[in-house]
Amino acid sequence: MVEDAKPAAAELIDPSTIFAKTLRSFFAPVQHYLDDPSVVEVMINGPEEVYVEQRGQLTLTDARFPSEDALVAAIRNLLQFVGKRLTDDRPMIDARMPDGSRVHVAMPPCSRKGPCITIRKFKKEGFDFDYMVQCGTISQMALDYLRISIQCEKNLVFAGGTSSGKTTLLNTLGNFIPAHERIVVIEESSELQLKLPHVLQLETRGPDRYGRGEVTIRELFRNSLRMRPDRIIVGEVRGGEALDLIQALTSGHGGSMSTMHADTPIDTLNRIETMALMSDVAIPLNALRTQIASSIDIVVQMSRFRDASRRVVQISEVLPVDENYRYRLEDVFVMKLPEGGRKLEEGALQWTGHRPALMDEVQGRMMAQETESLAPLFADRS
Repeated sequence: MVEDAKPAAAELIDPSTIFAKTLRSFFAPVQHYLDDPSVVEVMINGPEEVYVEQRGQLTLTDARFPSEDALVAAIRNLLQFVGKRLTDDRPMIDARMPDGSRVHVAMPPCSRKGPCITIRKFKKEGFDFDYMVQCGTISQMALDYLRISIQCEKNLVFAGGTSSGKTTLLNTLGNFIPAHERIVVIEESSELQLKLPHVLQLETRGPDRYGRGEVTIRELFRNSLRMRPDRIIVGEVRGGEALDLIQALTSGHGGSMSTMHADTPIDTLNRIETMALMSDVAIPLNALRTQIASSIDIVVQMSRFRDASRRVVQISEVLPVDENYRYRLEDVFVMKLPEGGRKLEEGALQWTGHRPALMDEVQGRMMAQETESLAPLFADRS
């Protein structure tokens, strides 16, 4: 009986559970807000100033940490959980909570108010497709268009400003990927929670106190190509890895997705171009633009409105560059205001009348019967 009890006791000891419980005690002053599903962001500006975003409004709370030392202890405990550490050379760092919430930490001297933490929460269960349509995040027609785009292995970029819903939308639409495919996800801090059976998540690592051991997104991306991925999802493209991504997408790794900070679809392509030029590979601008236009198929533009809603406002098809090597885009869906409408929140995502080239491929794959809402898009070009 004693021998049987030992394994049972060992099974009760889960390091991640211990860390999570310890972390709750350190963040006790704001734990109520972390547990509240209506709160999407918690902003700790030093030990005595805590704001939350709730239902689209920023509110100053009465939450306080006992002292700056208590706040620093909470930060260090959190970083220990994810295997990261703050140093004098690296006073700002990204991390994540045990529940997957994204955390950004800023320490003095970069932060003038003392230790600052911004916690972006993510829904574990994600969004239901029907709910997304009902709340106006996307129209049924646009949702079906993106679904078949993903199933036809088109490359998508989700663009938008900060907190516009890019990652949430990618996380939700990622479930359209066929279950038999092998997905490699690359992120600085893990946020995506794809509910697929074969997902390999890779995360960057910062350098140690001696500047050693750093693993960048670019290194992860290059290594991921040797992992036999069917699709590659990059949480966010920010630098020279854009060129590696472009070249991979033009060499057979279709169906990949990424997010990017940009205000319009054309800005998205221009940003990819700028970041690709940041790499250590010299490439003629005309050749680069040609590769970008052939590697990115669709840009999905997100926006956040005054009522705190996040919506798709534009879906554009990327066409080949023109004779002067300028980017060309064709809007498939755009948000339009109703007659007499004045507020952007009153708008709805509507089909522009453009028939995407994707429709020919869909018909060729005998998928038309699965897309009743897209019937107008299957009409003849004439």
